[in-house]
Amino acid sequence: MFQRKIKPFLYLGIFYLIISLILRIIFLLHPITTVSFGFLEITKVICIGLLNDIFVFTLASTLLAAYFLFLSNSKYKKPYGYINFGILVLFFLYILLIPNNIFDQYGGSVTEVVLAFVGVKIIFFGLMLFLPSKRIKIRNILYFIALLLYVLLIIFNAVSEYFFYNEFGVRYNFIAVDYLIYTNEVIGNIIESYPVVPLFLAILIATLAVTWFIYKKTKDELLELPNFKQKMILLGTFTVLGSISLFGVTSCMQIRSNNVFADEIENNGLPKFYWAFTHNELDYLQFYPQISQQKAEKNFLSLYAEPSLSRNVTSEQPELKKNVVLISIESLSADFMKHYGGTLKITPFLDSLADRSIMFTNLYATGNRTVRGLEALTLCIPPTAGESVIKRDDNKNKFTTGSVFKSKGYDVKFLYGGYSYFDNMQDFFAGNGYDIVDRNNFKPEEITFANVWGVADEDMAKKAIQTMNAEAKSGKPFFNHWMTVSNHRPFTYPDGRIDIPGTAKSRDGGVKYTDYALRKFFEMAKKQVWYKNTVFVIIADHCASSAGKTELPMDKYRIPAMIFSEGFIQPQKFDKLMSQIDIMPTLFGLLNFNYTSKFLGQDVFKKEFQPKAYIATYQDLGLVKDGYLTIISPIKKIKQYSLQLESSSLAPEFRLYYHEKLMKHPDQKLVNDAVSAYQSTSFWLKEKKLNR
Repeated sequence: MFQRKIKPFLYLGIFYLIISLILRIIFLLHPITTVSFGFLEITKVICIGLLNDIFVFTLASTLLAAYFLFLSNSKYKKPYGYINFGILVLFFLYILLIPNNIFDQYGGSVTEVVLAFVGVKIIFFGLMLFLPSKRIKIRNILYFIALLLYVLLIIFNAVSEYFFYNEFGVRYNFIAVDYLIYTNEVIGNIIESYPVVPLFLAILIATLAVTWFIYKKTKDELLELPNFKQKMILLGTFTVLGSISLFGVTSCMQIRSNNVFADEIENNGLPKFYWAFTHNELDYLQFYPQISQQKAEKNFLSLYAEPSLSRNVTSEQPELKKNVVLISIESLSADFMKHYGGTLKITPFLDSLADRSIMFTNLYATGNRTVRGLEALTLCIPPTAGESVIKRDDNKNKFTTGSVFKSKGYDVKFLYGGYSYFDNMQDFFAGNGYDIVDRNNFKPEEITFANVWGVADEDMAKKAIQTMNAEAKSGKPFFNHWMTVSNHRPFTYPDGRIDIPGTAKSRDGGVKYTDYALRKFFEMAKKQVWYKNTVFVIIADHCASSAGKTELPMDKYRIPAMIFSEGFIQPQKFDKLMSQIDIMPTLFGLLNFNYTSKFLGQDVFKKEFQPKAYIATYQDLGLVKDGYLTIISPIKKIKQYSLQLESSSLAPEFRLYYHEKLMKHPDQKLVNDAVSAYQSTSFWLKEKKLNR
């Protein structure tokens, strides 16, 4: 009898394992998986993956086990059935009518969700209580719904994981958590990027077919409900298996190798999502290697001419109160541009502008998200473990590029074509003294095209010119930070602007359209009276993709950057290694600004500048220095790679790809340099020493 009761679990489990295996094989063969696997490594990935899936399904199936535990006919017998029904009704009325009930304390939609759940429970309980002859049919309907939800979750999760891997080359992480929070933008992005109707129709058909098959094979198990003894066996079995599986999932997540893709593919997305959801900030001192705080700060601050967190930056030349326009471009990898070795000819304007600018040929983004790029350009600090400062609660009153400009009498604004509440940008920039111009400031007639991420970049360009003209009339210099949006999936834009139609939804088209919009912006700007007194900083926020052979693939962090000002900036190429956090201190140096700095980036034209770059994910923190990439990770792990440019006939500034060779014995000085930078930054943020 008991063996028959576990048939639903067996059918669902086998289905889940098959789907997971298919998904794992797809990941192994996916073009984004830029590493080859030997037979033994494939076997390891499949075996550990299978173990992971068994553990995850066991934990997930405890809900189905609970469903079987509560199957009973006795709860409908007189008078208990009527008492239970009355309690449910009273509970429903309590939630509905009593203000500030216990569920209201949780805020959000908790009360509505509980109310709906109890309401549905009352309906089905009442039907089974008052229509005993229909009880089996009603129970079968509920059982079918339970199976349907499980099958739908299995299929939908597999599809979601595929598209997530297709975009980022990893299983679920912080980005997936963000996507749940910003549902409007994400759902809109999905609708505009993929054939949603056929996709969801296929998911629905597959779900119904699989559910019906399992239901037909197992529905007879409900004709005879489990007795008390069988329920206790079921409870005991799942208590033991659940405990083992919880330990197993945790242990499997700790298995790491030198092959990042292998680690990701053998993992299971659901526990990774849970981990990301519960670890959006990582305590550096708890998870990462460390040295004494005094030693860390002394070592890190030795980089600067004045070894102090607050340093006086002075110039022998008079300050130049030029307007500054900082344009951070969405997802612009260096190799999109001809000047960085690109061959697609999709950035003709930016390439022409680079010829007339200071072009930084060896610059690396701090992360792989927009908020990391904004953090680097605004706070000029190395990235820290967990979420960007922009997304944290303590994100206000920081020492920022905007605060330096404000101290010089500038108008300071953040310009964004979308709704700036996304990614907490509005809270961060407003909380640090920036005025904000975003989609809320557009009149309907000012928008010629928009998608879920915001108005087209050319519409934002026109709004930017309008904003700058108004600022110039005030007689004050201005600093505007403009974040573009069009080079983002779904890569849609107005037709007729470039030779790639917006309906193609291609990244190449998105890049080329943004380049077109920037050309239009500069054509309009050149006609304005403030143009010749303005410095333009153009830089990417991050690369288009972050997937690679190692935790931090160098080529996936290299971004283009240039500083342009007609009649002021003399064209040159700066080819020393540098970080995204060095750009704004370098600009302040070009403007001869005198100020007290807490920036951790450096002016690259100062003699004390030391070539280096900080690159990171939400958990792997890297320092590139002296030909090595040193990575520190949770559980106090340390890895170091020697870096060699892959042989090529191209000039060094065009070579994008490094061969990263794992070192058996890391250079301890470089390890200490990496630890010092990240430990000090994390400590100063926690102690609010990087505030104004």
